[in-house]
Amino acid sequence: MRLAPLVLAAVPACFPQSANTPGAGGPQPAELPGHETLFYNVEWRLINAGRARLDFQREGGGAQVKIHLESVGLVSTLYKVDDTYSATLNPSLCAETVEMSAHEGPRSRETRITFDGGTHRADYLERDRIKNTVMSQHEIEIPSCVHDVLGGLMYMRTLNLEPGQSAMAAVSDGKKSVLAKVEAQSREDIKTPEGVFHTICYEVYLFNNVLFRRPAHLHIWLTDDRRRLPVQLQVRMQFTIGTITLHLLKHE
Repeated sequence: MRLAPLVLAAVPACFPQSANTPGAGGPQPAELPGHETLFYNVEWRLINAGRARLDFQREGGGAQVKIHLESVGLVSTLYKVDDTYSATLNPSLCAETVEMSAHEGPRSRETRITFDGGTHRADYLERDRIKNTVMSQHEIEIPSCVHDVLGGLMYMRTLNLEPGQSAMAAVSDGKKSVLAKVEAQSREDIKTPEGVFHTICYEVYLFNNVLFRRPAHLHIWLTDDRRRLPVQLQVRMQFTIGTITLHLLKHE
């Protein structure tokens, strides 16, 4: 369950250059709503392991995006998870601040990241709330416009990549800043409690020593229309860990 937030968090954010030009015949770039709430169930090894709520809200010229993740059922009995991640974005959806509160098993930690595009620096601070100690504190260099890993999902939805096309993404989690590849691979129909959606499946190359060291594959299915709803997200890891999948339950 500690890996489940990676499914939503590990998403490319800024696309400074495209490897291919998007086709004119595809769907037009999406316009993000003023407010949106998406509800997901989290599946691990075919077990209903948790639920997630993703909120997006435009505020002034910028935006706020937040996800709350909690374990349920047997998984919650064995290892309770209650995590909240929120990011403040500027009008271009570049990250300004990120705050994380993680309650996982016996651990309770809070993290704050401040992104300053003007100075090309990001400050990272992680604290242990139980021991009241600093776990990690450092500064890294970033591009003038970098997107956090969750706010990047919103920016990704504004793009128009057709299967066979790809783009490079500037992504930072406050610990590391990288360029990663996002690739539109195929059109697929995805069945959810809200019905069947026509989607485009994207692979996002953030694992395997890119942003995250762990070997894994990240796929995201966005509806093939102007809404670009993220109806399914999946991290497939080695067999000993298994696959984590988020299925859209409903959206408001």
